[in-house]
Amino acid sequence: MAYPNTHLATQLYQRAAVTVPPLQAVIMLIDGAILSLRRSMLAVEQRRFEDGHAHLMRSVTILRGLSHHLDLSRGSAVGERLFSAYHALIMASLTSYGRPDAQSRYDRIIAGLTELRDAWRAVAAGTDRTPPRR
Repeated sequence: MAYPNTHLATQLYQRAAVTVPPLQAVIMLIDGAILSLRRSMLAVEQRRFEDGHAHLMRSVTILRGLSHHLDLSRGSAVGERLFSAYHALIMASLTSYGRPDAQSRYDRIIAGLTELRDAWRAVAAGTDRTPPRR
């Protein structure tokens, strides 16, 4: 199924990937998704519903872009889990908008994204180290 913002998601990922190392791009994009969700919550709090929805959709677009750039052809369990995680975060974000408990739902989504981002940071830190010489 093609999504209307798939092209935009691809552009966001590619733009980030060519300017910084791939792991750093993933970290930056997840930070962008977190920031967009926070902006969405603030806009809704201020009763700027169109802005809130626009920020939500930007976050969803980023997550969609990340999920579309996973290489699932290798049959990697990690890739499949990441795809499922991104999809679950997208669905949770979309179904939370406008709910009476949206604030607590988005807090949990942001906590999950923060955990995922921190895991990618740990991976990036591990790849930056040079192997010990023998």
